[in-house]
Amino acid sequence: MKELTYSSRNPVQHVIKEYLFVIAGAAVIALGFNVFLFPNQVASGGVSGISTILNGMFGWNAGLVQYAFNIPLFIAGVLILGKKFGFKSLVGTLALPFFVIVTGDWEAWTLNPLLGAIFGGIVVGLGIGLVFKGNASTGGTDLLAQIITKYTGLTLGTSVLLIDGIIAISAAIVFDLEKGLYALIGLYVTTKTIDIVQLGFSQSKMVYIITKNESEVRDAIYREIDRGVTKLPAIGGYTGEERPVLMVVVYQTEFTKLKQVLKTVDPQAFVIVSDAYEVLGEGFKRS
Repeated sequence: MKELTYSSRNPVQHVIKEYLFVIAGAAVIALGFNVFLFPNQVASGGVSGISTILNGMFGWNAGLVQYAFNIPLFIAGVLILGKKFGFKSLVGTLALPFFVIVTGDWEAWTLNPLLGAIFGGIVVGLGIGLVFKGNASTGGTDLLAQIITKYTGLTLGTSVLLIDGIIAISAAIVFDLEKGLYALIGLYVTTKTIDIVQLGFSQSKMVYIITKNESEVRDAIYREIDRGVTKLPAIGGYTGEERPVLMVVVYQTEFTKLKQVLKTVDPQAFVIVSDAYEVLGEGFKRS
């Protein structure tokens, strides 16, 4: 009998879980904004960065500014890009400014701009990562970037970089150069934190092994480390000779032992190592 996935066993619970991720993520983003970024005038990209700049210029309420930008951008996204964003993204679009307003009176946890940029970036990145885990977004400049991409042919990454770059430059003009630099720090920390939430810390290594002693290496890995090995067909670019590549994924704690095995069996083996963030299957996570 075919094993059922989590979502097929509990479809309602799965949907509820996604909405909880979106709402919790929006609350976490608002927290990071109000206690770290906003009080230190760190405009680290997005509509939240725009609201920080406009508050500094005109004293406008940050939460209301975010509503004023997020709702029209969401509507434009649906009209221009299609109805692919779904109701969860609408929830995220509305929930974020709501939580910004609710937590707007909270005291700053630090008035050091550098600490505000670093820890604000971490908390906001954590919140955005949670929203992404709910298969949604909080709207804002992400939608604007997709619209720019559609009409200009720029890549999505370039469009996002362009928008966030303009926001950071605006922060440097409205506040001062240091605040613009802090904004870039906050933006960088946010993107790295999102990656960690989405992918997790790398706990595994993916290893490619090019060796003349293919059978001996494979058998030694089976015997000493108890890991499966995948044989990939390959041809040497210079010699034109067939040179199979062995691929194996191991936990970081097993990697040192793998190097010892390779050194013993074939000291001349050519080895390529990279991080593996999400490994699913036998011997690793199931889902």
